[in-house]
Amino acid sequence: MIGDKFHSKDPNRSVLLASTKSYDMAKERGIEAPLGSLGENILMDYNPYDFPIGTNIYIGDAIFEIVQYCTICKSLAKVDKTLPKLLKNDRGVFAKVVKEGKIELLDEIKI
Repeated sequence: MIGDKFHSKDPNRSVLLASTKSYDMAKERGIEAPLGSLGENILMDYNPYDFPIGTNIYIGDAIFEIVQYCTICKSLAKVDKTLPKLLKNDRGVFAKVVKEGKIELLDEIKI
């Protein structure tokens, strides 16, 4: 995504899709993580970890393909030192852009 610090670095990791579940998990442990602190480009109301690598996700006019589950990221420790381990398998997924398109707030997400 244009403006992202990793823009044009690796097309297979161009978009980070995260779930509100990750923020809920942090909050349940007393961790206040502001939206965006997981590094997500798109925040969804269900967990993309529920879908296998290769799954296509349709949002607005755009299509993404899940290519990798996120690994532990040291930068999450800036929010709270326990956050990387807590979200080890729930931070989000990396996706590549299959088809560029316009996305708007509250667009329906289809698998």
